[in-house]
Amino acid sequence: MVKERGKDSGAAELQRRLQRLPKAELHVHLDGSLRPETLLDLSRESAEALPSTSPEGLRDYMRAPTGGTLDDYLERFRITLAAMQSRESLRRVASELVEDMAAEDVRYAEIRYSPVLHTQGELQPADTVEAVLEGLRRGEELGTRASLIICAIRDMPPATSEMLAELAVAWRDAGVVGFDLAGAERDNPPTRHEAAFRIARLGGLGVTVHAGEDAGPESIRDAVHLCGARRIGHGTRLQEDRKLLESLRDFRVHLECCLVSNVQTGAVPDLASHPVRKYYDAGLHLSLNTDNRLISGTTLSEEYGRATLLGLSDRELAGIARMSFEGAFLPWPEKQRLLEEVDGEIEVWLAGEDQPVT
Repeated sequence: MVKERGKDSGAAELQRRLQRLPKAELHVHLDGSLRPETLLDLSRESAEALPSTSPEGLRDYMRAPTGGTLDDYLERFRITLAAMQSRESLRRVASELVEDMAAEDVRYAEIRYSPVLHTQGELQPADTVEAVLEGLRRGEELGTRASLIICAIRDMPPATSEMLAELAVAWRDAGVVGFDLAGAERDNPPTRHEAAFRIARLGGLGVTVHAGEDAGPESIRDAVHLCGARRIGHGTRLQEDRKLLESLRDFRVHLECCLVSNVQTGAVPDLASHPVRKYYDAGLHLSLNTDNRLISGTTLSEEYGRATLLGLSDRELAGIARMSFEGAFLPWPEKQRLLEEVDGEIEVWLAGEDQPVT
């Protein structure tokens, strides 16, 4: 059985080494990635009651337990969303998230959120996009470039998804690069929102869909073949359909893998059961991601560390890091420049070593 590393000197050295690996993150939710101290500050301003008044206690409470359900996991967003209903709160959270990424050498990130979940006060959806983009630009001064993905929500009316797709297209030249469908997956097929995906694709946006996390491979099939997804969020249950897996491999549909999150939502029973090793060996195009840094209680370097427990070597991790840049929803010339910047650094990081870190 795979066991997570303790806080010994070897684990600390592993984390320091993985922090130095240039990485991209393609699947991270803004409203699930606040600093506990910031959540405390913002909740005081909004008079929202919290389950703890200390950063440590709040961090522990907000981290989802292992072996729960996706619905349990999503329930924690009620607390974070209540604190993110103003321009300044959105700017602050976005800026701090980019700062946190820069601290572990994440060079490029695509951060996602749904504007309609931040309009309980005076903000309109477009106001929230403007505020988040301002925050991302503020954080980029530390060397991490960030783009935005707009999320529709599965159990909201298709008309709302279409409005969000149109909003995303309107901001395409200002930092929005993609369109996503998130939320409770079971009994909410992506095909309900086909019109929204059509708007996004025709508007030149990348399309990613949460699929195969809380529903079976048919959810992935619909997302790719009927909704035009070029990336799949999670895709944990893809392993149940060999022909579909081979199709995604052959057409280079990218999988956004989130290790600890999948254990917390019950998508896999434990880390040892996660299919990322199998997916890598099968030739799938994939990346490692945090999903939600606060709610999953993780960093991207820690996700790479968990991958070593599944037997992925330094060289394989470096290959995954490179695939994370290749999977970005960026114009080809910009992606090429980014890859040219990191390729040499990845080779330096490898320093001729391709054995699992022990």
